[in-house]
Amino acid sequence: MQARFIHRCTHVLDKEATIAFYEQALGFHVVHEMGPEDGSWSNTFLANDASPFEIELTWNNGRTEPYENGGKDEHIAFAVDDFDAYHALHEQMGCIIRENPVMGLYFITDPDGQWIEILPER
Repeated sequence: MQARFIHRCTHVLDKEATIAFYEQALGFHVVHEMGPEDGSWSNTFLANDASPFEIELTWNNGRTEPYENGGKDEHIAFAVDDFDAYHALHEQMGCIIRENPVMGLYFITDPDGQWIEILPER
């Protein structure tokens, strides 16, 4: 079994300013965006041609106070080659802390509390 590191999530107050920063400072560009139709939040994924690694920007409409990045839902993510096998292993280890079957993913936590998102390889 193998896991591939795919993205780092960070919360942002001004999504457009943050996208512009990563475009200018590091050559990243938007590759995917998702969120509900009501626009209450969005996840915007940025990448560049030099790395398979992505940055996920999570934005919540109406938020005015800075986030404590490093909070519980801040996470790293791995795409895995055998999602069901990893899920079974993580169940056995007792480290699954949140499952989201609708989005086809789940979270585990390491001993220090770092959240780790597990997704099927795409």
